[in-house]
Amino acid sequence: MRRFLASSAGWPYLLVPFIPLAIVVDVANASAVIVFVCSALGVIPTAALMGRATEELAARSGPGIGGLLNVTFGNAPELIIALFALHAGLQEVVKASLIGSVIGNVLLVLGASMLAGGIGRDRQYFNRVSASAQSAMLLLAVAALAMPAIFELVEGRGLPGPGAERIAYGSTVEQLSFAVAIVLILSYGAGLLFSLRTHRDLFNPPSAEDEEGVPWSTRRAVGMLALAGVAVAGMSEILVGSISEAAKSIGLTEFFVGAIVVAIVGNAAEHWVAVLVARKDKMDLAVNIAIGSSAQIALFVAPVLVLLSFVLGPAPMPLVFNGFELGAIFIAALIAGHVTNEGESTWFEGVQLLAVYAVLALTFAFA
Repeated sequence: MRRFLASSAGWPYLLVPFIPLAIVVDVANASAVIVFVCSALGVIPTAALMGRATEELAARSGPGIGGLLNVTFGNAPELIIALFALHAGLQEVVKASLIGSVIGNVLLVLGASMLAGGIGRDRQYFNRVSASAQSAMLLLAVAALAMPAIFELVEGRGLPGPGAERIAYGSTVEQLSFAVAIVLILSYGAGLLFSLRTHRDLFNPPSAEDEEGVPWSTRRAVGMLALAGVAVAGMSEILVGSISEAAKSIGLTEFFVGAIVVAIVGNAAEHWVAVLVARKDKMDLAVNIAIGSSAQIALFVAPVLVLLSFVLGPAPMPLVFNGFELGAIFIAALIAGHVTNEGESTWFEGVQLLAVYAVLALTFAFA
């Protein structure tokens, strides 16, 4: 156990004590900042457990079902966080976290992976066809996500400000967002068929890690997945409940907290895996995690949240992003296409991606 906790895969579980601590400080009505920090740290081990359980189930289900399990539960933690925020009416925080996840994967995770993997190596190589296909999916999804905002900019009241919490738009843009969400989900389904069946060889990189210990049984994996789901839900409810007050206490906007902090916390364990495998010179997998996760956010998580908002929360959530979010997501999609075009990377490309992410984060902080 001690060796596992000290390993690259075990470090998230060192944060397990923050789970009961978050519950205690929430019940005790402690400072919103303390509640937010404890619950944010508590999300990390629960997300790591959910990812591990999903991988164990996928390994026993064959490539088709296993791939479906991975793409279904790959972004489950941040989806659960977004659902609680949606229910609380924090629609702009939800949209900020969606954009933050996309730019975080493309710029922060891929940048850190290229930097860590490129140190000591002239260059690294990955499957250009697979990476370009996922980058194209991301760019097309971003174009679709932007259209309701462009419609509102031309025909409606304009784009929301970064400090907004929830804006009541007209039914026209809500219906347009609903239709766009349906199209994106259908496109996502076609992408699953493409990646898991007709072109499976392009999207099936080698195993991510040299697993330690005895593989889990199916019963244990299912039990751990259920336990992780309950734990993520509990931490998410506490986290979302403290966002507004904590942001004001720290002096940051809910927009920055959603786009940067929440987006990183929800995928911290997966982000670390990408950097780790890149260091092991498995750039195929690192690129697949970074770009593939971004495409999944845009094609699946965002439209699902739009559809659920019609039955969950105070009002439907239209896909109307503010100007900072639109600029950031288009920058990320264009950069994803550029860096995957040649099928190779260097550490300096990683530095450049991290620099762009830092500039966007600073801009969000000042917004």
